[in-house]
Formats: sequence, structure tokens, C-alpha cells
Amino acid sequence: MKIQAAVLEAPNRAFQVETLRLDEPKAGEVLVRIVASGVCHSDYHLVTGATRHPMPVVCGHEGAGVVEAVGPGVSRVSVGDHVTLSWTPDCGHCFYCQRGMPNLCETFTDPIWAGTMLDGTTRLYRDGDPVYHYCGLATFAEYVVVPEQSCVPVRKDVPLEVAALVGCAVATGVGAVLFTANVRPGASVVVIGCGGVGLNIVQGAALAGAQTIIAVDVNETKLALARQFGATNTLLSDDKTVAAVRALTGGRGADYAFEAVGIPALQEMALQAVRPGGTAVLAGLSQMGSGTNLPGAVITRQEKTVKGSYYGSVNPSRDFPMLLDLYMAGKLKLDELISREYRLEQVNEAFETMLSGEIARGIIRFS
Repeated sequence: MKIQAAVLEAPNRAFQVETLRLDEPKAGEVLVRIVASGVCHSDYHLVTGATRHPMPVVCGHEGAGVVEAVGPGVSRVSVGDHVTLSWTPDCGHCFYCQRGMPNLCETFTDPIWAGTMLDGTTRLYRDGDPVYHYCGLATFAEYVVVPEQSCVPVRKDVPLEVAALVGCAVATGVGAVLFTANVRPGASVVVIGCGGVGLNIVQGAALAGAQTIIAVDVNETKLALARQFGATNTLLSDDKTVAAVRALTGGRGADYAFEAVGIPALQEMALQAVRPGGTAVLAGLSQMGSGTNLPGAVITRQEKTVKGSYYGSVNPSRDFPMLLDLYMAGKLKLDELISREYRLEQVNEAFETMLSGEIARGIIRFS
């Protein structure tokens, strides 16, 4: 079938909306009509070259839509199901899946980073040449073919633009609090970076019952949003940030510090801002090949814990429906995350606005 999709030809180029060929789903695959796709900084990492990926590629990894067709052997979903898409499909039987860490599934890691389906081929083509799928999803397109393991059925009374956000920003942020760090009621938390993931860490901390939630950012607009999502204190980031965090936490530092940007200097700030015996969680994606100075002398002598959080340590099939149930119960602010909507042909404008720091989350809505 012929579809419209936003194609990234190479790093440091603009997206171009083009007509591509999308092949029918093969065994174990699903055709989904995309209704909404979030605009996430992780996609922009391909534009800058911070994340290396085969190109040309259709980006987009935060999407939701309606199942239109299924390939042979598909049992998880049926035609007409509403689904949120997961960019970490899990096989259920590898080393990590068997140990309750499906977000680290090793069966899908290589094909996902190769931009293909599990069989090593693409379903997207331009003039007979392959076009790659970012995160196995490629949601900057009217239709996608994805592994059935990427499809999580969700309740039909939830708007699909809201369901799309659960597929990345919400799962990554709230999951980092609930599943990676296991934040306890009454805890003190500092969140460094208040973009889409950071705001969800803030509201995840509020959901977990944290008493003090300190939001840190360079943008006052983002700090105002953080207060809306549950921050009890906000700080403009500067060379006095760590001292200010300690002043708000009895002079010790926060019980938990979350870095949600992926900048080494901010990861180091997170370690400094957490108290002895506390936990620093790195939830932002850093540039491939970058390094961070996390001094072993401090970690050892102060018994600080440093944890990575990939996709919020979520189990998508279990946690996506749960997060949407919390939204429907009024316990998660998801409508408030959507600051602006765009058409597919406005994809470059959407990223420009994202980079300005003016919004919480933009989405591309398909007719």
C-alpha cells in the first residue's frame, strides 16, 4: 500500500514527507493505522547524529492507533483493537524476559537497532529501496507494520492521542519512579530536566507520595509546568543548584535524584544532589560514546547508588493499561501534557517548537 511518511535522509537534514510503499504484515506482524504520534527528543537525536541509525529512516516511536490487519499467527491483538505501541517489544522467553526485565529483551535488540523487523528486512520501501523503521515502529507515518509484541491493547474510552504518550514519555518518567527507583512515600526527590520525561517523573513522584519534589530546569516555562504536575519547589539551574537542593532537604541532599536529559554534566549534578545512602537515577538518553565522571570515591564512601533507567523499567503489556487506568481515575495528568497538535507536514515545525522549550509535549495527529 502507498502511505505518507516523514523521512529523515541523513543527519543534519530536515524531515521530508514522502510517499512510500508499505508491505503487508508477515507472520507475527500487525498493520496499525496511526492516529497520533508524540514528538520526542529521542527522535531528534537521529537528526543531530547523537544516536546512530541506518538511514533513510522513518522516525517516531511514541504512537497509538487502530489495528487494521494481522499477519499469520498473531494472537495478541485483533482487527479493530486500539493499541499503544511499545518500542521495546519482548519475546517472553530470553534471559531478560525470564527475569522480569522485558524492556531489556535481547531477542529484539539487534533488529530494533538495525531498523528492521525480526527477520532482518524492512516493510517500508522507496523506489524499491528499503527505508528503515526507527525503534521498529516508524510512527511518523499514516500506517505502520510492527511486531505483534509492540502492540499493547488499551481501553477504547481513552483518547488515542493520550494513549500515544503512554508509549514513551509517561512510561519512561512514571516508570523510573515506580519501578526503577521504587520511591517511597514521604521521600525527597529532585528532578533535573522538565521536558516530557521529566514532567512525568515529577508526577510519578507525586503519585508515589513523595513529600518534597524539587524540579530543576533552565527554562522558567518548564518550571511552571512542573509546579502544575506536582513539584513542591522549583529551581533555575545554575552553579548553586546543588547547594539549593541541599538547603531544601535538611542539608543532606535528596533521597532520590533523577536526571532526565542525558547530559553528562547534569548526570554528575544528580550524583552531587543526592544524599549519602541515596539513589541517583539516569533516565535521559546520552549521546552514544559520551562519558560521565561519577567518582568512585564518593559512591563508595557515601554509599550512593547510581541506577540506569531504560524505558522506566516497565513491562509494557502490564503497565500501559495500568497507567491509562490511573489517568481515567484522575490520578495522572495526561491531557495537560499535550501542548500543541501538528499535521504530518508540520513535523519540522514541531521539532523547532520542542527545542524552544515552550511546550510540554507536541503530537502529530493523523486524520
